[in-house]
Formats: sequence, structure tokens, C-alpha cells
Amino acid sequence: MADAALSVDSPSAVVTWNRLAVAAVAALALLEVLWELWLAPVKPGGSWLALKGLPLALAWPPLARGTSRARQAMTMLVLPYAAEGVVRGLTESGRHALVAWTAAFVAAAAFTALLASFRTARRASRAR
Repeated sequence: MADAALSVDSPSAVVTWNRLAVAAVAALALLEVLWELWLAPVKPGGSWLALKGLPLALAWPPLARGTSRARQAMTMLVLPYAAEGVVRGLTESGRHALVAWTAAFVAAAAFTALLASFRTARRASRAR
């Protein structure tokens, strides 16, 4: 039988997926603010759209604590960010499209890490 520390369903795997989700959400929040202020703002000099990173930043501390409800809420919260990145990536060009696709990729990575954390937690609880 495989060692529990090496198992995909071990509690350490759950912690690893949670950490990846926390890091991805933090990166997405930072990217959303930088996107609209400096990287590729809708209008030169930045815009109020930079505030779209605020919901992610406010929801981040409970996510970092690892609560199940925060992970559930964040799973639903990152989807519009992924959708915006895809839409703006397809409709804009140059640097704007690159930043949009980067945001879509980071949001998708956060979503995947959140789903994987639920899956591994469920498997670990069933194994006990």
C-alpha cells in the first residue's frame, strides 16, 4: 500500500491545492488592478474598472484561512473574471489581448485548484 504522504488523496494534497488556489486568487486580484491602472487600461491613465479586483481582495482572507464556504464562494466568483478575460482577449488586440488572456488563464487556474481541493478533500474524508 502506498504511503499516505504520497497519496493524491492525503490531507497534504488538500493543503497543497488550497495553497495553489490562494496564490492564484491573489495573483488574479493583483493582475485585475494592474490591468486597469497600468498594463492595458480601457482609457489612458487608468479607470475605475480597477475596482473589479476589490471583490477578490475582500474574499481572499477567508479563502486563505481555508474555510469550505470561502472556497465555495470563490469558485463562483472567479468565473466572471475568466469570462471577461476570454471576451476581451478575443475582441481586443496587442498588449490588451495579452493581459486579458493572462487574466483568463489565471482565473481558470484558480478555478481548477479550487475544484481539485474539493475533490481531494472529499476523497480524503471517504478514505478515513
